Amino acid sequence: MKVSVRIAVADDEPRMRQFYEEVLPVLGHEVVYSAATGKELLAGCQQVHPDLVITDIKMPDMDGIEAAHHLCRAEPVPVILVSAYDDLKLVSRAGENHIQAYLVKPIKQQDLQPAIIIALRRFEEVRSLHKEATDLRQALHERKVNERAKGMIMKRSGLDEPGAFQTLQKLARDSNRRLIDVAEMFLTVEEALDPKKE
Repeated sequence: MKVSVRIAVADDEPRMRQFYEEVLPVLGHEVVYSAATGKELLAGCQQVHPDLVITDIKMPDMDGIEAAHHLCRAEPVPVILVSAYDDLKLVSRAGENHIQAYLVKPIKQQDLQPAIIIALRRFEEVRSLHKEATDLRQALHERKVNERAKGMIMKRSGLDEPGAFQTLQKLARDSNRRLIDVAEMFLTVEEALDPKKE
């Protein structure tokens, strides 16, 4: 199944920008912005929010790697880097930033579609892994807070562990709040009552 992708392109060579503008629609994609410099690319992407960026590395005012870094810090987007040079330093620098594919000029039409597919797939995989890691960190944080609140209730009330947990759950239900919010409220009160406690 073909997916139509909204693409922003950047290259300081007019013939390369023309190449993208002619070839990408043939492949079923839309060129939503065409820039000659890195700064133009940043400004354009803030307006059009593309699904993918294809950018040359060597451009006036800001190179493609730096532009990709700024773009992805503001709003993560898959990036394909293009260069006339198969330079190991450039490749390693590109690898440190948010680059999903790397093409060396001259680019042919048949090079673009596989690179686009791979870049989109890698980007989704990375985004999924980031979300999973964030969810795990949040779950771990909530578990620690709930355990501390439960321990505080046990200490203050003499309840056993299941009883303390049921108390937390009941308070959350009765106040229509999340368990973590009630646990954090308990800990805030505990710290206020016992300021010496770390």
